[in-house]
Amino acid sequence: MTTQDASGLAGAIRSGRLSPSEAMEAALAAAARHADLGAIVHLDAARGRAAARDPAPGPFAGVPTLVKDLGGPFAGFPMRAGSRLLADDPGTADSDLAARFRAAGLCVFGTTTAPEFGLSLASEPAVGPICRNPLAPDLTAGGSSGGSAAAVAAGIVAIAHATDAGGSIRVPAACCGLVGLKPGRGSIPAGPGYGNYLGGIASELAVCRSVRDTAAIFAACRGETRGPFPPVAYAPEGPLRIGLLTETADAPRLAVVEDAARALEPHGHRIVPIDSAALLAAARESARLFAAIVAINLAALPLDFAQAEPMTRAARDLGATMTGAGVWRITTDMALVSRDLWRVFDGVDLIVTPMLATAPPPIGSFPTQGTDIQAHFARMTAFAPLAALANISGFPALTLPFGADKGLPLPVQLIAPMGGEERLLAAAALLERQDRWQHPFAIAGLAA
Repeated sequence: MTTQDASGLAGAIRSGRLSPSEAMEAALAAAARHADLGAIVHLDAARGRAAARDPAPGPFAGVPTLVKDLGGPFAGFPMRAGSRLLADDPGTADSDLAARFRAAGLCVFGTTTAPEFGLSLASEPAVGPICRNPLAPDLTAGGSSGGSAAAVAAGIVAIAHATDAGGSIRVPAACCGLVGLKPGRGSIPAGPGYGNYLGGIASELAVCRSVRDTAAIFAACRGETRGPFPPVAYAPEGPLRIGLLTETADAPRLAVVEDAARALEPHGHRIVPIDSAALLAAARESARLFAAIVAINLAALPLDFAQAEPMTRAARDLGATMTGAGVWRITTDMALVSRDLWRVFDGVDLIVTPMLATAPPPIGSFPTQGTDIQAHFARMTAFAPLAALANISGFPALTLPFGADKGLPLPVQLIAPMGGEERLLAAAALLERQDRWQHPFAIAGLAA
């Protein structure tokens, strides 16, 4: 197991080889060294150092971290959602999730770049900075948790907070060679400010360098969510029936999907036929519903959008045209997507799919200066055709790298039934042991 992850850094701190303050100083130095990546939008060295002086005794005690500029909130850190419309005033109280991050021992020292209101699969807000992929700086790091993914991939931090309403944990993780889990609906707390954000399609957790880090942060944050969606546990024992979808991506990405499924067979799991037509239909419907829900949410915000980016204004205007009957229909259609995905899972226990259709595109591939909102959503769907399916259905999904092509990761996506996070993590751990991807950057403070 690699030591180049947050668990490895926590182990170095526990053993006394590194103090929490030394780890924080190393992270701050790395943040300055990698400033050209545009991963960090707000840095508070004083708060980071104060946190490192007295970290909670959790599994990541003393490990520096960054939090996305969208979600939380984390007390003391402004959540501006990549927009000039929101104030710079820091929050005064932690969300339930933020409190669990701190209880896990994580020491926050800044916020990471996100597109305005999370409305893109690239993290290039007009207010700046432009976030670049540390593996290839002319390419996107993904969105909307691109800043977090870039910071982890570059080794500024070993783990970072992220959110996912339409692939926003998984797409940046896939672009940057990381592990990203979108937890199932109800698994992770979303309060106390809200418990049903974006109609329940959004979830929060982290981008990580390893499956063991993902499992550890999920264990530290899950349960007792006190929201409208009760958590579900669903983990039948025995060999898994693996459904395989080899569509929606270019040849290198399709090849690793089949490789990943085959790599599970020696462990007793078997590949079985899947109703790919039903799965793809549910994915297309999910993309449509995601676009509508995001637009409605923007229209409901009590903000003056005159200074927003043009694409944000276009999305808000689209949401404002929707009627009450139309919104009600969306909730019904969401339930039907979940039903249809459950029917696919009548015949399989785990589905392996592409995460992205292509390699990460160049910076500027998701422009927000225009107002053609339908074309914008279509570009995002073309890049990550299966991303929104897990959000609309509420099912958990995970991405991890399973190979490399010209120095860039070849990611796969695993989808499990509701409550199947442990199943995803177990399968992902088996794939990770194949050692088909290596992180090119060492973690700050942790020798390679």
